[in-house]
Amino acid sequence: MKKIAVLMGGVSSEREVSITSGRNIAEALSTLGKYEVLPVILDSESLDAMPKDVDAAYIALHGGWGENGGAQEALDRLAIPYTGPGAAASKLAMDKIATKTVCRECGIPTAAWTTVGAGAPAPFDYPFVVKIPCDGSSVGVYLVHNEAEYTEAIEKCRELGCAEPMAEEYIAGREMTVGIINGHALPAIEIVAKGGWYGYDEKYNSDETRYPFLADSRDSADVELEARLKKTALEAYNACGCRGVTRVDFRVSEDGKEYVLELNTSPGFTSHSLVPKSGMREGRTFAEVCDMILGCATYDKR
Repeated sequence: MKKIAVLMGGVSSEREVSITSGRNIAEALSTLGKYEVLPVILDSESLDAMPKDVDAAYIALHGGWGENGGAQEALDRLAIPYTGPGAAASKLAMDKIATKTVCRECGIPTAAWTTVGAGAPAPFDYPFVVKIPCDGSSVGVYLVHNEAEYTEAIEKCRELGCAEPMAEEYIAGREMTVGIINGHALPAIEIVAKGGWYGYDEKYNSDETRYPFLADSRDSADVELEARLKKTALEAYNACGCRGVTRVDFRVSEDGKEYVLELNTSPGFTSHSLVPKSGMREGRTFAEVCDMILGCATYDKR
């Protein structure tokens, strides 16, 4: 693979984050001196802007058609290898309800959930989470503490095009994530956001959010927790049929039990993103993490 298209942009709510990720990845791959890297900004749900003579596509698209199997199916038809899971796994993981259903069926712990609509009574004790089931980057995700906030969250989801959002039990405790590349679980990271809530601003704009590695903890319980998180992350990755790169997000309860929240099959590569942080923790450069992911590129024969 010599000629690499880095696909970014798209028309989802995560377009700007995608462009940041894509530019970082393209710049990093270019420094390796072994690829002809073509940054490709998509402005529609198609690959019309991508040259068809590329050897592989690095998918830096977030959300929507770029992550829900659409781009993957298009690349399969062209027989062009691409990074990340295939179309079926991408479509599954993009749907938080479908992902949680698979996890539950496979005995993988996940927070309780249900769907709600305007006027629906609160399904859990406050606080709980209201979120759009098929979006990412913390877009359309709200922690609600009372009826007024609950009603407002449902209305905000409706304004974003989701008439029936998902309500999810809030697991009081800690937030963790484990990146996986080609079946290898990377070091687990804890996410420590100011105020205890990891929303869009805390994820992309705040320099106060901390990302300690569990491996740096002096608490032996954290060593055991990391081993469980990696094991559970791999179970979820395999249960959903993933390959290549995927990030598995968790809440860990105050008594130390892990719960899978979701899988991200096209994780970010911004300055705040967690998969590159974990890959670099194992001694790689940012560019080498990108190269490791590119090395897993493949496609499904039609």
